[in-house]
Amino acid sequence: MGGHRAVSTTSAPDRKKQSDERRAGELNARELARWGWRQLTSMRTALILLLLLALAAVPGSLIPQDGVDSLKADQWREAHTTLTPIYEKLGLFNVYSTPWFAAIYLLLMVSLVGCIIPRCLVYAKAMRAQPPATPANLTRLPDSATYVTDEEPEEVLAAARKTLRGYRLRKEGDGESVSAEKGYLREAGNLVFHMSLIIVLVAFAFGSLFGYKGGVIVLVGEEYGFANELSQYDDFKPGSLFAPEDLDDFTFKIDDFSAEWLTTGAGAGTARGFESKIRYTEGGSEEKRYDLKVNHPLTIGGTDVFLLAHGYAPVITVRDGEGNVAYSGPTIFLPQSQNLLSFGVVKAPYASPEELGFQGLFYPFEGTVDGEPVNLMGDIGDGSHAMLSLQGFRGDLNLDAGPQSVYALDTSKANMMSPDESGKAFNLRLGQTVELPDGLGSISFDDVQQWNRVQISKSPGKEWALLGVSLALVGLLGSLFIRPRRVWVRARRVDGGTLVEIAALDRSGGGDTAAVVTGLVEALRGARTQEDKDV
Repeated sequence: MGGHRAVSTTSAPDRKKQSDERRAGELNARELARWGWRQLTSMRTALILLLLLALAAVPGSLIPQDGVDSLKADQWREAHTTLTPIYEKLGLFNVYSTPWFAAIYLLLMVSLVGCIIPRCLVYAKAMRAQPPATPANLTRLPDSATYVTDEEPEEVLAAARKTLRGYRLRKEGDGESVSAEKGYLREAGNLVFHMSLIIVLVAFAFGSLFGYKGGVIVLVGEEYGFANELSQYDDFKPGSLFAPEDLDDFTFKIDDFSAEWLTTGAGAGTARGFESKIRYTEGGSEEKRYDLKVNHPLTIGGTDVFLLAHGYAPVITVRDGEGNVAYSGPTIFLPQSQNLLSFGVVKAPYASPEELGFQGLFYPFEGTVDGEPVNLMGDIGDGSHAMLSLQGFRGDLNLDAGPQSVYALDTSKANMMSPDESGKAFNLRLGQTVELPDGLGSISFDDVQQWNRVQISKSPGKEWALLGVSLALVGLLGSLFIRPRRVWVRARRVDGGTLVEIAALDRSGGGDTAAVVTGLVEALRGARTQEDKDV
């Protein structure tokens, strides 16, 4: 017996009913996904995303970044207490690590890749194709010319092929015309430009993943220095895939520091340039020297050392009520203005009988200009004009509450003390010692050291980024100056001689094809004249 298989069918009216259920312009999930992909991978979207990425990077240039200079970022927060909570929520102190910046970055990558790959396939096909056949009516093109000659058509066409050297000629012609085209590299320039953007984006992404940035303040002097270890950094921002073994092995010391000061005008007392003379070793090798300047980093292996800022570190000694040294050494004071008026904190938690703390300003100036302190011209000199003005506190400094910044003093549980009942601050000149009240000890201003703020960073892939930028420039120049043109020459016998028709077309628009036609006419006629002279 033969079996019968049931077949499900849908009648034409049912199919029409199903199609009617979809409203005009409604897309199903597959069509919607295809439409979204086409929009994302369009060149217009890529340009919009590139503009958004540039705009998103603007806050990173205007607002101090935690990963670049955390001290300056903290100072900005203190100076802008109203804006700081808003900026924190938006991630503007760490722009390049925010989710919204990463989203723009990834969308741009996908858009560029999805846009370039199809264009490369189309371009490869166009490179293999021959120039188009000669149009039937050349005189209808915007730029064309005709003339009559007594030469044979074959001679005219041979001269045209010779003149159009550098053009790609159509191999399969109609026997009475020449079709030529050039400027294929214009599209190649466009593709190279967009591919270079991908190279740059990938290089920066690679650097942010495997690289790092860190900052440290290093005192000037033989007895101080820096070793490239995590524990040595004041702030450190590693990439997501960074490993401690990626740190290059080197050390350096700052032997001397000098600054060039402005002496006149509104900026008098500010540094317009500074330089550090350093000694460094790489992997325990022989010691080398380098003059470290702003925008002239030292490169050790794959790591760059940048000089960012400088300041002063007064050498302060605090003795407690029993005569013991409770604190001693150079203390980093952070500049609060261009003329290096600086703020600092001194903590002596082990003083007896009470904890001691000080905070205040260091004045490295010798006078005023328009009411503003003027910095010493050169370095601190003999320090005869330098002064410390510190508020003193006694009691609980709340150090048990948790980690505290060395540049902040918690005085919520402490009591203020002053050299007398006037409540004034402790003012000390260099070499001066002031006794604390109630036999709590003394504080001395012994010396002044200088310090440098140094940024140490490693950005693997920066060579590829440089290559990408160079290729982008080459591709941009090619896309701007290469003109894709098509030229046709037809020669056929007519009554009285050979009719020559010449036409040219600029595919990019705006090209001077009239000059091309004129030049070709002159070349063909000149070739005949030269042959007559040779004969």
